[in-house]
Amino acid sequence: MQSREPVVFTFSRAGTGRFARCASWAGAAFALTIIASAACASAQAQEVTSGGCVGARRSFNCVTRWAPTRDPFIRSVPPPADAAALVRLRERDRRWVDRCRPILKQDRYGVLRYHYAMPGCAFGVGED
Repeated sequence: MQSREPVVFTFSRAGTGRFARCASWAGAAFALTIIASAACASAQAQEVTSGGCVGARRSFNCVTRWAPTRDPFIRSVPPPADAAALVRLRERDRRWVDRCRPILKQDRYGVLRYHYAMPGCAFGVGED
């Protein structure tokens, strides 16, 4: 999915005349229309849109940020580089399971949680 940079619309009163005021409000209305339509389109594309406008009568700013929807707690781990690294990885995992002996137990709320035979195993500690 393509990453988009934040879009920033800045409007300020360019002059003292009535035309400048009308142009800034028309520009603001146009910008808000674009932001609203982008928010609707991005929601359909499984993206998160956040934004808003701040300011006063003479000057205000609008900002919108698009981002893909994903879990920030999931880390992508690259696969092993070669067959020897894969063998070392599997051996390390086997030693960790033998030492920590993970089991699932249901807590009082019905949630399954891992319990380990040795301290530190919940944090990936597996070597002495």
